[in-house]
Amino acid sequence: MKKLQVLVTGANGFLGGTLFRRLWRGNDFECVGAVRSRPGIINGTDNMVTVGDMGAVIEWSSVVSGIEVVVHTAARAHIMNDEVADPLAEYRKVNVEGTLNLARQAAAAGVKRFIFISSIKVNGEQTVTGQPFFSRDAPSPEDFYGISKHEAEQGLRSLAAETGMEVVIIRPPLVYGLGVKGNFASMIKLVGKGLPLPLGAVHNQRSLVALDNLFDLIITCIDHPGAANETFLVSDGEDLSTTQLLQGVAEAMGKPSRLIPVPASLLQFGATLLGKKALAQRLLGSLQVDISHTQKCLNWTPPLTVKQGLQRCFPNHQD
Repeated sequence: MKKLQVLVTGANGFLGGTLFRRLWRGNDFECVGAVRSRPGIINGTDNMVTVGDMGAVIEWSSVVSGIEVVVHTAARAHIMNDEVADPLAEYRKVNVEGTLNLARQAAAAGVKRFIFISSIKVNGEQTVTGQPFFSRDAPSPEDFYGISKHEAEQGLRSLAAETGMEVVIIRPPLVYGLGVKGNFASMIKLVGKGLPLPLGAVHNQRSLVALDNLFDLIITCIDHPGAANETFLVSDGEDLSTTQLLQGVAEAMGKPSRLIPVPASLLQFGATLLGKKALAQRLLGSLQVDISHTQKCLNWTPPLTVKQGLQRCFPNHQD
């Protein structure tokens, strides 16, 4: 049986790199990885190509020739305290112009399906507890990263209507797993040091997605007929408070959770005084997603629990 030919962009990143390795080592797909710089070699394969910085001028024709499905993970990621002169222009250059340039050339080459890893930030930054985001909700991005992902989604839908290439959009919330960076990595370091944290009485609710759960959904979307031209929200299916998350990380590390029960209202007040409102929103606010459409449309269930996903953040818990 002929294997599907799959291209993964961002194939040396946190998400794209692990996805590429998993697909390449599996038996179901023939996989090519595209990277910005220096192609890598995995166990003797040279199935990685260097394409340079994502943008509107990259020539993709030779890369997408013969490809049937593109999984586009490459992006200019959300950057705290961005210091470039025009952050929105930089996000658009990569996340909008670069995405649509690739998608147009993919469609022209006969690619059947384009899977775009977007962001829950397209829906918005925060939810009221118990009122999650749905895939059908009107987009309401607030920051430049979310705006650029929304604009890319719009362009892809228009391109799908013009060319017939199927587009699948996946909007993950915070993704965690082995090698995670950013705020989640910082949190792991604090827990690992055993420092007391004033986050023992936070009763928000946040949706997260383990790397392996996101992979499982992406792989499902590669050839599932029900995925065509759909938008999917994804999570572990278990929402956690910040307090519960820190406790879970500590348990996965085999460390005690030293959490002091400071009222969230007091933490919010202190963060406002210190000019850390954005940080307080991530720690104290809620962001929930409803994955019922994803589950029903694809007959899909996250294979890992949150506890299993957190255990896989640490090498001694790898299968």
